[in-house]
Amino acid sequence: MDFTEPILIVGTGALAMLFGARLRRAGFSVTLMGTWREAIAALRRNGIRVLGEGGAYRVGVASSPEEAPKCRYALVLVKSWQTERAARWLSAALLPDGVALTLQNGLGNDEVLAAALGAERVAVGVTTTGASVAAPGVVRPGGEGVVSLGEHPRIPPLAEALRRAGFVVEIAPDVKSLQWGKLAVNAAINPLTALLGVPNGALLEDPAARLFMRRAAQEVARTAAALGIDLPFEDPAAAAEDVARRTAPNFSSMLQDLRRGAPTEIDAICGAVVRAAQKAGTSAPLNAALWEMVKERRKA
Repeated sequence: MDFTEPILIVGTGALAMLFGARLRRAGFSVTLMGTWREAIAALRRNGIRVLGEGGAYRVGVASSPEEAPKCRYALVLVKSWQTERAARWLSAALLPDGVALTLQNGLGNDEVLAAALGAERVAVGVTTTGASVAAPGVVRPGGEGVVSLGEHPRIPPLAEALRRAGFVVEIAPDVKSLQWGKLAVNAAINPLTALLGVPNGALLEDPAARLFMRRAAQEVARTAAALGIDLPFEDPAAAAEDVARRTAPNFSSMLQDLRRGAPTEIDAICGAVVRAAQKAGTSAPLNAALWEMVKERRKA
């Protein structure tokens, strides 16, 4: 991939900044596009600051597709409820032979993007890399992980760019399995930490919270099995506990959203599990309860 080939990142949040800074550090031309006014102002003024990694990384900044360069490669790193707008923007910014890679949480984001861009211009992946927003334009890394990409004929150059930027990248033959694996972990950790107002590791210290975490993950696994989808691990409860342990001091993005008064991704996480269970002719009562409780907390 040519270092001068522009890479467009849709989003100005934690992962968008982390990916943008590391790609820029590796020498790529990077533009972040979003609607968060404070972040856009900070990025234009100071670039991306990554705590613990020193310096600031100057990137292009756009608040609309008219301000963004036409691109062949794009990363979609917005919240799931912002995907429809991202799709509209990319329909104007992405070249006909381009590809938009979604690394978002939840289910259904790729379908929304494909409806606007065409399936041939949408690639799917998941990442376990963590990050949080310390301030507009400032990101705090939250633990290194893996970027797993589904097979797609247009993805190799972007995969190589991410490797050059220091990410661990793998091509996964069954990305749907990985999506559901991440969904099981997110459904187990995010809503409970949001409702209880605690960091991830606190779920392991409270017997009741730990029980609910385990059961939520197991319920996602049962739903996946009903749809004929194998998870990438044998024990979903143990996988959720492992992530909570490795990210113990982190505050989940859902808790951060509630504290900011922002919409959460609960519809694309627990809501998606409930809808999938209904489609499979079964039910997911615990995820349904978590879905409703987070929505009610958002109204409070």
